[in-house]
Amino acid sequence: MRFYQFILPFLFLTQIIFSQSKIESDIEFALVNSKKGVYYALSNLQGKKAKFEKSLIADDKLIAKVKVSKELNGVKIESTGFNQSNELTIVLYKSADSLIKGGYIKKSDLETYSEDE
Repeated sequence: MRFYQFILPFLFLTQIIFSQSKIESDIEFALVNSKKGVYYALSNLQGKKAKFEKSLIADDKLIAKVKVSKELNGVKIESTGFNQSNELTIVLYKSADSLIKGGYIKKSDLETYSEDE
C-alpha cells in the first residue's frame, strides 16, 4: 500500500512537469521566430513606404508575419512568430532617434519619420 502512495504521486508530478516543459519549448520556438521577424523589419526600414507587411517562409513553413508602420517620430513593428499551432506576437515601438543611433536609418531619412501620413 505504501508503494502506491509514493509511486502514483510521483508519476502524476512527472507528467505535469513534462507537459509544462513541452509548452515552454513551443513558446521558445515561436519567440525565436518572432524575433527573426523583428530583425528582418529593422534591417528593411530604408525606403519611403509608410507601411509594409511581409511573411517569412522557410522549409515550406510560415515562420513569421511582420507589419511595419512609420509613425510620427518613429516606427511600430508588429511581428508574429509561428511554431506548429502556436503563435506569439511582439509589438515594438522605436523612436527615430534610436533608429539613427542603431544604424537602421540614415539622418537624411528622418523627414519621412516626422511627417504624419
